[in-house]
Amino acid sequence: MTEEFRIAILGAGNIGTSIAKGLVQSGHFSPGRITLTRRRVHLLEDFKAQGFDVSNDNIAAVNASDVVIVSVEPQLVDGVLEQIAPALDFDRHILISVVTGISLHQIEAKLGKPMRIARAMPNTAIAVRESMTCIASNGPDDKALEMAKLLFNDVGKTLRIREEDMLAATALGACGIAYFLRAIRAASQGGIEVGLSAKNSLAMAVQTAKGAACLLSVGGTHPESEIDKVTTPNGCTISGLNCMEHEGFSSAMIRGITVSAEKAARLYRKE
Repeated sequence: MTEEFRIAILGAGNIGTSIAKGLVQSGHFSPGRITLTRRRVHLLEDFKAQGFDVSNDNIAAVNASDVVIVSVEPQLVDGVLEQIAPALDFDRHILISVVTGISLHQIEAKLGKPMRIARAMPNTAIAVRESMTCIASNGPDDKALEMAKLLFNDVGKTLRIREEDMLAATALGACGIAYFLRAIRAASQGGIEVGLSAKNSLAMAVQTAKGAACLLSVGGTHPESEIDKVTTPNGCTISGLNCMEHEGFSSAMIRGITVSAEKAARLYRKE
């Protein structure tokens, strides 16, 4: 099925190009079936060399595609939607927005006509096919939702959520990858502090984080049950954990996610 349609990614920045990379890595899409657009199209020369179609013409990209992924910054999305609206066809196109903050209703209102639309919120791990992508869609049927699931299940895992939960999903899933990366960096720095080389410390931190995630994803257990297995009475692990909590480890993570959700709600301002 994936060989039957073309994709346009409007706004090929970090997320847009990560989506493109992941789709190609899945083996279900060749670069030539994906059009990437960007105002400064010269920044896409590397992708052009890989066989992607690159352009600064959004309307031409829409006309040549069946699935349109809008991946521009929130402050630019109104202009892009107004620009491409005349080229969108209800019977042909499915529109997928990965733009923070703009609702399905607002997208349809800006287009000025009904369309099959889905919202998706991936993260940059999509480039290595390990994204957690939350999706939601409008009516009149499930075609947009099914297309979003088809594409994003190829580049990680998807979770269908209520649209009103999308801001929370943005804070935890999309912004959250940076939080976990920062935690890995901190663990690596701790390793250096106790005598490991920078290279070995980072390698250990990365694999340990991967192992912790796999314990939960494969075993279906709760983090605390896995923590209990390594926190023996009067041991070094519980001492370290208690010290981290005393310094605000969990509360800082929770507060950071809360602040991100609050900021995400303010990124898009309709005219």
